Amino acid sequence: MKFNKNRSERKSREKKVTIVNAGTARKAVVATSVGNAMEWFDFGIYSYLAVTIGQVFFPQVSGPAQLVFSFATFGIAFLVRPIGGLFFGMLGDRLGRKRILAITLIMMAMATLSIGLIPGYASIGIAAPILLLIARLVQGFSTGGEYSGAMTFIAESTPDRKRGVFSSGLEAGTLVGYIFGSGIVTLLSFLLGEEAMLAWGWRIPFLIATPIGIIGLYLREHMEETPAFKAVKRAREAKERRPASLRYILTYHWRALLIGLFLVFFYNVVNYTVLTYMPAHLSAMLGYNQTSGLLLLLIVMIVMIPIVLFMGHISDRIGARRVVQGGLIGLIVLTLPAFWLIGSGQSAAVFLGLLILAVFLASFQGTMPSLLPSLYFTSVRYGALSITYNVSTSLFGGTTPLVVAQLIQVTGNKLFPAYYMILSCLIGIVFVTFFVKETAGKPLRGSAPAVETKQEAQNVQSADRPLWWHSERKAIEHRMVDRAES
Repeated sequence: MKFNKNRSERKSREKKVTIVNAGTARKAVVATSVGNAMEWFDFGIYSYLAVTIGQVFFPQVSGPAQLVFSFATFGIAFLVRPIGGLFFGMLGDRLGRKRILAITLIMMAMATLSIGLIPGYASIGIAAPILLLIARLVQGFSTGGEYSGAMTFIAESTPDRKRGVFSSGLEAGTLVGYIFGSGIVTLLSFLLGEEAMLAWGWRIPFLIATPIGIIGLYLREHMEETPAFKAVKRAREAKERRPASLRYILTYHWRALLIGLFLVFFYNVVNYTVLTYMPAHLSAMLGYNQTSGLLLLLIVMIVMIPIVLFMGHISDRIGARRVVQGGLIGLIVLTLPAFWLIGSGQSAAVFLGLLILAVFLASFQGTMPSLLPSLYFTSVRYGALSITYNVSTSLFGGTTPLVVAQLIQVTGNKLFPAYYMILSCLIGIVFVTFFVKETAGKPLRGSAPAVETKQEAQNVQSADRPLWWHSERKAIEHRMVDRAES
């Protein structure tokens, strides 16, 4: 009788092994990366056109205040990101990942296009900056559901053994989008000149969002819904359960949310310091030629793309947790030397210092898109990840350039960005070491094993043992029972 029971349990597990087509997984990476690239394309063009946008939309103020207004309008999007993340994340756990990712991409493309079409202050007065603000709010709202949804989709669409390298393609898309956006602005500025750029040339990069959005939407419409979500949806319908609520996530998954917040904290501090703040640091704080500084950073980002993909590949071999730990230790030890090199003013030394920081940043970019989704169960993954990522990004990502600039102004110490990065990495190493489980090569929480071939499926099926996350699921169920009885 016991033998028959074991055989029955084994057969039950056999039905749950998912065979993932590698071609389908690659299409998912491309389709999701296009949307992420568009987000950072917008980020790049707005950052590089900040002075011009200030002149077009805020001519009533002058000097540094004009730039402040321009960046304030840019930064306002970070305030609504958590709201958008919560809205789209919860919908994504109810309706599916594919449908929501199509909606967020349409909203992002339309909002970016609209910025290029808004008349300037000289034509419609105060309505111009108001319309710009509305467009930025729409962008921020849609972005809140975009990146976390893209991470979720890729993680759920790829084989367990290759989740790291596939997911790293998302951050490669980030770099491509930023490089493309900033490169377009630089090229147009060179070809058109300052007067033409101010008159009409600045609109061209925003108008380019339309074809990018159409291509991205076409790719996303032809994606298949993730196998993990399909399985959860079938189980939910069979048991007539409602999708998880926000209260359920906060009550029973708060520990995973907290871990995710700290992971995104150090990741964003490093990411925004290196890619967003550093151009201003080179020119404003160190007196470095602005064009040369931006060119060096563009070269560094191009070099980062294969490194990010390599880090994703390595994470599948030795574990994402180890790769992140290596990046944290490297930054703790080498951030100050890197800033000393950057502060030397010599082009070769500046490039080497930027490259040191970029390599260790790449260790996070190559692993976080696979590590963060693995923190959460499939039934709540999109919503929980959206909360984690967007709250932490709003608090520590968009504010990082402002914080480090303010610290330098107050203390007069130009190394404070380095100290801030080191502090964030010290906090990060504690959380990664003591609170993060290694999930590379393992099934996602709440999902069956995902393999690439029938042979792999047979090997998984022959292993007569429960999935690693069953104990965590049982613990949550026990807490639910205790809460219901109390």
